Amino acid sequence: ILNYDIMARFRRRTCIILLLFILFICSIMMALKTLRPDRAGFGDPFGLGLLPELQQQTVLLDNKQNSLNRVQGDTVTRVGNLHSMAVNTMKASMPPVNKLEEELSLPNYNFHIFYYSWFGNPQFDGKYIHWNHPLLPHWDPKIANNYPKGRHNPPEDIGANFYPELGSYSSKDPSVIEAHMKQMRSASTGVIVLSWYPPGMADENGEPTDDLVPVILDYAHKYNLKVTFHIEPYKDRDDRSMYHNVKYIIDKYGGHPAFYRHKTSTGRFLPMFYVYDSYVTIPEIWANLLTVSGSQTIRNTPYDALFIALLVEEKHKHDIHRSGFDGMYTYFATNGFSYGSSHHNWASLKAFCDSNNLMFIPSVGPGYIDTSIRPWNNHNTRNRVNGKYYETAFSAALLVRPEIISITSFNEWHEGTQIEKAVPKRTGQVVYLDYKPHKPNVYLELTQKWSEKYRKEQEQWLM
Repeated sequence: ILNYDIMARFRRRTCIILLLFILFICSIMMALKTLRPDRAGFGDPFGLGLLPELQQQTVLLDNKQNSLNRVQGDTVTRVGNLHSMAVNTMKASMPPVNKLEEELSLPNYNFHIFYYSWFGNPQFDGKYIHWNHPLLPHWDPKIANNYPKGRHNPPEDIGANFYPELGSYSSKDPSVIEAHMKQMRSASTGVIVLSWYPPGMADENGEPTDDLVPVILDYAHKYNLKVTFHIEPYKDRDDRSMYHNVKYIIDKYGGHPAFYRHKTSTGRFLPMFYVYDSYVTIPEIWANLLTVSGSQTIRNTPYDALFIALLVEEKHKHDIHRSGFDGMYTYFATNGFSYGSSHHNWASLKAFCDSNNLMFIPSVGPGYIDTSIRPWNNHNTRNRVNGKYYETAFSAALLVRPEIISITSFNEWHEGTQIEKAVPKRTGQVVYLDYKPHKPNVYLELTQKWSEKYRKEQEQWLM
């Protein structure tokens, strides 16, 4: 009996140890699976199907940008912790560095990324700008009364649901600009679509930023990136003011080597302008500027360009065509929020554009959440699902074979569409979202992966 009890206890102990070992192995396997954003598990819940997998490149820089030395004149930048160099922030002829070219992915000039230079902090601007964004009230007073009011109080409390690795930075900080250019280049994007207001103008929560354009152009050129302009809506924007805007931009910045020009099907190289909220202006006004017979026409002049309108509702496609625009983009990163931002409508929009000699530029995004500034807007939140949402959007975009894909966004932190590096952060009142279980650069890596997919697919389209 004693031997039997001993053997029974031994068997039980052995079974328990074996079971714990199996559970340990399973947990390790699951952890390894979730650490890799580019595995086959990143599928398409909407049935769009993924394109063949490509091996992830491993040349992306992963050094912390917080270690950049911040100075207002020359900025010393450590690249891969292997070498350093001094650059003059205001010098327009900063050449690309061979070492950078070796370490960074090739820029893809068919990947355009929306970029915002409206952030400020006390060190560079004397105060916080945009990080202290107010909480916007709902238009229905009854609903608005159920939500908090006031504004955010940086640096711990910012107007965003995620927290940037660079902290509550200033867009004027040379080291921040350089870090941003390096991140965008590592993601294999090629064209920065810079949010722009005319000189002296700004959004209602910001301050004028046109004087920052030369510095952005200089740093973009250093990283072989190009810059185009996202013309924001402002009071009384019409055909005449837009003519002056375009003339100003081309006259002042058109000679810079980082100024973007797109090669058209006829072989011309033309500037490109994205026009946000273009639908606010009636087609007849736009036609004055954008059609050959228009009273204020810009066509066949030194200021001719490609003008890309924002499509929100389905009816806008006909207005865009009548207005004389050269194409349309969808901007919003919220699948299902509008007709244009709904992935399942992209095929019909592309067909419409093809039949009317227009460019269709779908906009993809990693997710959406703006409850830090619109606390009542939960229904438009789109969870990132550890990168799956982003990959689904890319998959949908590639299916329609677009000439250009736009990305919303690099750093629109208020709406949670950023692919810029974010880090976990917890304060007394707020627990910020983050990119875990992945690293802060996961969305840069995913963008670079899909840029390579796009190149391979485009080669097949052109055969």
